[in-house]
Amino acid sequence: MPEINPPHDCPLCPRLAEFRHANRALYPDFFNAPVPPWGDERARLVIVGLAPGLKGANKTGRPFTGDFAGDLLYATLKKFGLASGEFEARADDSLQLHNVVIVNGVRCVPPQNKPTGPEIANCRRFLSAALDHFETTTAYVALGRIAHDTLLTTLHERRASFPFGHGAEHHLTSGRHLFDSYHCSRYNTNTGVLTTEMFEDVIGRAAAFIKG
Repeated sequence: MPEINPPHDCPLCPRLAEFRHANRALYPDFFNAPVPPWGDERARLVIVGLAPGLKGANKTGRPFTGDFAGDLLYATLKKFGLASGEFEARADDSLQLHNVVIVNGVRCVPPQNKPTGPEIANCRRFLSAALDHFETTTAYVALGRIAHDTLLTTLHERRASFPFGHGAEHHLTSGRHLFDSYHCSRYNTNTGVLTTEMFEDVIGRAAAFIKG
């Protein structure tokens, strides 16, 4: 089976490797490496994000930990019984996920939070290995259009058959279910593109689905 995680000094994307090297000099206490999936090994729900934030997961080594997006994500997972403990925006807090695992489509932090098409494609081998690893999966939540697209490509699904839209649900050819949401970034919440209620609606439906 292919490796789930890239090596610490993954060379596949020169631009990301250069950015990672620069950040190690600027922020020597940061994780500054490809961020692995995090959550329940027996997860039925896989949440797919885009990429680590510079001072979020790139700092802490845990997806959606250290920046605003994690505040909304983990509070919502707790509300629907998919997480417990306290989220303190650090990897050694008491937070635990239940029936959920989180993985980013691109594992290294990109400049301006914008990975390129080739970088997304390069990292797809690790997304594929992670999705294969979590065999108990019955549903996915894609956070944003890019996560949605790379997930469908990784699963060998036709993108045209499952168009992205916030709140959309898709029954995939594999029999699994896909729920779409706008990304829970500070920009989206500050501009009103995504409200707490909108996000809770998607996660709530996904939680109900995996609990049967």
